[in-house]
Amino acid sequence: MKQAEITALSLQEVKEQLTTERNNLQNLKFAHAISPLENPSRIKHTRKTIARLETQLRSLELNG
Repeated sequence: MKQAEITALSLQEVKEQLTTERNNLQNLKFAHAISPLENPSRIKHTRKTIARLETQLRSLELNG
C-alpha cells in the first residue's frame, strides 16, 4: 500500500486495514516457518506497511 493511499483513508478504514495487515504478517511468518516463502521480502514489505498505518492512525488521533 502506498503512502498516498494510506493518507486518503479514514480513521475506521485505517484500523481495519491495520488489523488485516497484522493478520497477513502473522500468516506470512507461519508459512515461512513451515517452508521458505517464494518471496520472503513480502514479510519486510508488510512490516513497513503496518508501520505506515500505525503512523497514520496516530496522526489521525492527534489531529482529528
